[in-house]
Amino acid sequence: MVWKGEVAVGEFSAWHWLIVALVFVVLFGAKRLPDSARSLGQALRLFKQETSRMHDETPGAAQGVLPESENHQPPQPPTPSA
Repeated sequence: MVWKGEVAVGEFSAWHWLIVALVFVVLFGAKRLPDSARSLGQALRLFKQETSRMHDETPGAAQGVLPESENHQPPQPPTPSA
């Protein structure tokens, strides 16, 4: 990384974020931004709830341990009898 002053080249400074915010206000309007942020927050909350519910339904799946019913061996082929 190349340093120029106090900010590394390629990183965002406060001015960059201000310009990005201004572009969002111009493109979407001040009225629609709170509604968009609210719906984004609701979507993230729903996603977190679903992932935690999925994690609760399969205990040990995150550690690679499946419940006993799902931790079965494949059937062995029959051995030929003489």
